[in-house]
Amino acid sequence: MFGGKMSSLGKKLIRRRVVDLSSEETRFARCLSTLDLIALGVGSTLGAGVYVLTGEVAKDTAGPSIILCFLLAALSSILAGLCYAEFGARVPKTGSAYLYSYVTVGEIWAFTTGWNLILSYVIGTASVARAWSAAFDNIIGNQISTFFMNKTALHLPGVLAERPDFFALILIALLTALLTFGVSESALVNKIFTAVNLLVLAFVFIAGCIKGDIKNWQLTVEDYINLTDSDDPEEVRIKSFGSGGFVPFKLEGVLMGAATCFYAFVGFDCIATTGEEARNPQRSIPIGIIVSLLICFVAYFGVSAALTLMVPYFLLNKESPLPEAFKAVGWEPARYAVAIGSLCALSTSLLGSMFPMPRVIYAMAEDGLLFKFLSRINSRTKTPLLATITSGMLAAVLAFLLDLKDLVDLMSIGTLLAYSLVAVCVLILRYQSEQLNSPKAMEMLELNGNEEERVVMNPNIAATGTKQKETLSFAALFSPSADTPTALSGRIVYVCASIMAALVTAICVVLTVGANALKEGSEVCILGLVVLLVFLLIVTIIIWRQPQSNVRLNFKVPFLPLLPLCSIFVNILLMVQLSTGTWVRFAVWMAVGFLIYFGYGIRNSVEGKNAKELRSSRTENPLHHPGMELSPGAAAI
Repeated sequence: MFGGKMSSLGKKLIRRRVVDLSSEETRFARCLSTLDLIALGVGSTLGAGVYVLTGEVAKDTAGPSIILCFLLAALSSILAGLCYAEFGARVPKTGSAYLYSYVTVGEIWAFTTGWNLILSYVIGTASVARAWSAAFDNIIGNQISTFFMNKTALHLPGVLAERPDFFALILIALLTALLTFGVSESALVNKIFTAVNLLVLAFVFIAGCIKGDIKNWQLTVEDYINLTDSDDPEEVRIKSFGSGGFVPFKLEGVLMGAATCFYAFVGFDCIATTGEEARNPQRSIPIGIIVSLLICFVAYFGVSAALTLMVPYFLLNKESPLPEAFKAVGWEPARYAVAIGSLCALSTSLLGSMFPMPRVIYAMAEDGLLFKFLSRINSRTKTPLLATITSGMLAAVLAFLLDLKDLVDLMSIGTLLAYSLVAVCVLILRYQSEQLNSPKAMEMLELNGNEEERVVMNPNIAATGTKQKETLSFAALFSPSADTPTALSGRIVYVCASIMAALVTAICVVLTVGANALKEGSEVCILGLVVLLVFLLIVTIIIWRQPQSNVRLNFKVPFLPLLPLCSIFVNILLMVQLSTGTWVRFAVWMAVGFLIYFGYGIRNSVEGKNAKELRSSRTENPLHHPGMELSPGAAAI
């Protein structure tokens, strides 16, 4: 009895969403062009970090080799971007990583992904709104903060902010109103701000080429001593300088800088939430993701090169590197252009955080995993009105009251978890047999006796109406007989991909926790790492040997299974380096989420209700064929 209940619960947790792609009907307005998606991706990714992060990384971590940091970070981000691009071409529906997880690895992983995406977007929106408020306040001489500090101080350090931020509250309210008004209007505003931001960054790069000096990439210890004036001992000063030249902090500095710069490319995934609002999503989403990442890389590369050419890296001001750099070369009025650009960047970044948030909430509510009223679409604006207002209010309250410094790392967990799951999902789905329609449609064909069409839709079903029997063997692992995916090969990849994710996690933990032991040559750590790597190699070879799907898509990730494996490794390695406090907060957030899921979502899941209907119809109709069962990881894709 107990075993039966646990088995039933387990099946509910891993049930997969089936997406019927035979119909392009949507409740949203299809009004976004490819240019709109590129602007959305660039706007949400190329935030204020380009005006601040470059100075911080260049001064303390990498020096002029910051351009290499951005190159490595861009390559790592493109790994995740390519995986998103394939799913955008495969499943052009609203929901992003939440939906991709649902159709591949099951409901509980989908809920986990969606719940963390909501947290990431809410914290991102609130923190960017506070940054916008602070930047504007700085431009006008800190008059806003001075006024409110004396009248509305909160005095609860560690939890509440020093003062409530009324400006951030108003800003989020205005953008929430814009998003509820309509998608095309929001896209137009985003394009204008993004264009201004890119023009300002182009000006910075040109200024760097004109006023820069290549000698600033060839600095020596003597230059450092002559250009700095400090009371610190000479050894301390020279240590902060590094070894000079183009790579003053050696390879270690480049790698540390690349890990920091990786987060500068976070945000492109908002493009994947436009599946039902893009005019041609299967083409526009892949192009939007790849092109926006390339534009962002060029912008970061150009600004960091200009900055380190204009000013010696050790003299950079971490708080406001660009205004101080222009002051150093005698172009002080240019700081006004930088201020305008930073406000535009913050505006587009804020819009980029707010835009996908209600769409993920809508997708989860539409599937029954969150409260149903959040899935209502306004008939006039064609936007998820209640989801937009609810998410906007939550972000506004956070921005108004809370000190967000300790919560910002939670954004990283949500984003990196989504990136990792999308990479795993691409790996699994590429090796599944095609099933291009929903089970209901397949069931109707079966009941109507349309055998020929049923075989075309699912090649695993033989002309007799039954599946060809396959048995697991050594040959099936390393030398499968079929040229196209079968149910068995799909199951093999499904299991191997799960093992691969666990092995990569273990390797990342060893590399992070046992870093010192590995440096000291600990035999136990080295042996453990080698064993894990050998198992990972074997699992990767097994996946590589399985037949891939030959279904035609507008975009496919190249070099499977290596490229998704590299993406998974980078994402998990960054996740395991987050602090213990961040993981504790993550556990609390997930506890709240699971209360909602097990209290409401698991009973109201639309997919669960559909499965009950199918079971009832199969029980009543004696013509049901057992060959119609879904293989693991397969969906209507």
